[in-house]
Amino acid sequence: MQPEYTTMPPEDLRQLQLIQLEMLLEVDRICKKRNIKYCIIAGTTLGAVRHKGYIPWDDDADVAMFRSEYERFCKVCEEELDESRFYLQTYKNTPGYRWGYGKIRRKGTEFLRKGQEHMPYPTGIFIDIFPLDNVPDNKYVRRIHNFACTVIRKMLWSAVGAKSDRQAFMRGIFSILSLIPRDVVFWLHDILMRFYNRKPTQMVRKLMFPTPNNGYYGYYRRWYEELAEIEFEGHLFPAAKNYDEYLSFKFGNYMELPPIEQRQGHPATRYKLLPEAERK
Repeated sequence: MQPEYTTMPPEDLRQLQLIQLEMLLEVDRICKKRNIKYCIIAGTTLGAVRHKGYIPWDDDADVAMFRSEYERFCKVCEEELDESRFYLQTYKNTPGYRWGYGKIRRKGTEFLRKGQEHMPYPTGIFIDIFPLDNVPDNKYVRRIHNFACTVIRKMLWSAVGAKSDRQAFMRGIFSILSLIPRDVVFWLHDILMRFYNRKPTQMVRKLMFPTPNNGYYGYYRRWYEELAEIEFEGHLFPAAKNYDEYLSFKFGNYMELPPIEQRQGHPATRYKLLPEAERK
């Protein structure tokens, strides 16, 4: 029997966004102090440009940095992250964690996404920290590379898909894939990542995250190298300097609002916000 899912009322969604903003500011503080280059991306950049803050119905926030910066960031978090409020999750420090990117989560909260009820780690409200890895310049090799990324990603996703996929056949496939030890899958991930990170390429991507639309095979490196500060919720964060080119590539006519039926966040089984006394 599938668990029921809940929709946040607007006032709770706003509190969740403000909790995520706390984490964005913490990432910004650490990166500026340690001279780590990062930027907001995707819907967070879109929200900054179109709404000067969160897309009203959005329930997540994303930042990205090149792989070398990401590894440094994870390391310095051991010293710099305010552990009275936050914790960092990666596959290297969290048993059972099956994502190829990090999350900073807020202590004392919970946001349990659909299909992930059985995952064996804390599930506080979070922001995603994505490493950017090189994509082959040759378009034919790029297709092979994308296929390899998809296979590895499905292996990691299998622990979720085995419980939540709507099709019994696919649940069976994911159940078989989930038998592959997590460390073996990440060993394959690391081989793929290191092989193409030996020298710069024109395009980069989040290896273990689906990149639909025009970004299926990656995004131009320059969008993450040439940055400018942009206002988001009354604060300044680094984003693609040529955000018009980036957002047009990713979203098309990004200033046009989607249909009302598409204005929704991710379904959650349950969530827990901060107590009133701890809210900003």
